[in-house]
Amino acid sequence: MISRLNRSLAFRILFSLLSILCMILIFLFSCENGEASSDTSGEFTQIAAETFVDDFDSLSHEKQESVLSEIDHIIRKTAHFSIYAALGFCVSCAFGRRKLITAFSGAVLLICFAYACSDELHQYFVPERSCRFTDVLIDTAGSITGILISIVFMNICSYFIRKRKNKINT
Repeated sequence: MISRLNRSLAFRILFSLLSILCMILIFLFSCENGEASSDTSGEFTQIAAETFVDDFDSLSHEKQESVLSEIDHIIRKTAHFSIYAALGFCVSCAFGRRKLITAFSGAVLLICFAYACSDELHQYFVPERSCRFTDVLIDTAGSITGILISIVFMNICSYFIRKRKNKINT
């Protein structure tokens, strides 16, 4: 029993630290001014365009710029969603195994939502960055996805641990 408690505590501590790491990473990305942020996403945008757009290199300069602009928007919003999915996953795991609709799940969502709001407010004060409620909604949707994935993940892990324990006891 004690080893199970120690494993559970270690798991929760690990994911608490990973949650803090995600928050620091989000904060550091938000500290980038508009130009630096554009440069960061621009590298991924260029790779995506060259990979997924047929004959990208043979397009006119104007058409390339148009394609890059469209892809850049998708890349930026996907980045918001993804980093907050990671945050939702980590914070949820830090709260431990539970059912989907619980006060703890609500607390996890509230933490992620509050962090998304504070992040957008922070960006308001960074040169050439903006504060958008739509980004908060995208961040929150990512958090919800991360929370759902974590609950499935923890329940699958729990199932295999119980199965292994039953096999050892028989």
